[in-house]
Amino acid sequence: MTATTATTAALALGDDALVLSHRLGEWAGHAPVLEEEVALANIALDLLGQARVLLSSAGDEDDLAYLREERAFTNLQLVEQPNGDFAHTIARQLYFSTYQHLLYGQLAAGGGEFAGLAAKAVKEVAYHRDHAEQWTLRLGDGTEVSHARMRAGCDALWRFTGEMFEPVAGLDVDTEALRSQWHASVGAVLRRATLTLPEGPASGGWAAGAGRQGLHTESFGRMLAEMQHLHRSHPGASW
Repeated sequence: MTATTATTAALALGDDALVLSHRLGEWAGHAPVLEEEVALANIALDLLGQARVLLSSAGDEDDLAYLREERAFTNLQLVEQPNGDFAHTIARQLYFSTYQHLLYGQLAAGGGEFAGLAAKAVKEVAYHRDHAEQWTLRLGDGTEVSHARMRAGCDALWRFTGEMFEPVAGLDVDTEALRSQWHASVGAVLRRATLTLPEGPASGGWAAGAGRQGLHTESFGRMLAEMQHLHRSHPGASW
């Protein structure tokens, strides 16, 4: 692995974690119950910790987080999607945490440059995945309203899932195995929740999937402006 490809991979994974951490942080003060205030904040902090390690390996973590323009970020479009209602957030968490857990499992077993980080992070992400699965079951197999909202969240975000299985330079993973395991796992959870995998392709001409190339959805620009506002308003300030 060259330094360039390692940096590319670190930025991709770091941006995923950073952006999703910020999205989950937006739930502070708005979660449906106090327990979820704590749970979502803890997941956000885990992801922020991962982001700091990954971005630091690619350069100055603050500069990379706060001074890059939108097109320089290479996160998946899935993680930048607005929170929506709680079921929508849980659908996003189910899709991403399952992917991240399987990805880090492969990286930890592979012994490459990211093996150490992955071996530590996979334990955190196992909780993220379990949290999402338990809430998917609770909402999907709950009331008529919660079932409908969980169904709507899964359907709305499905088109963003195909991008997760596109190769990333510097990541030595079996993307086809990753895709197969992800589909089997998510499908099993949704069936237990009295839901089904959404219809339609997760990738293709109509589907989303250009976040890794720096192309993002409209909501990302607004999120980035909010995330970077304080740092850009006081350049060089120390706290």
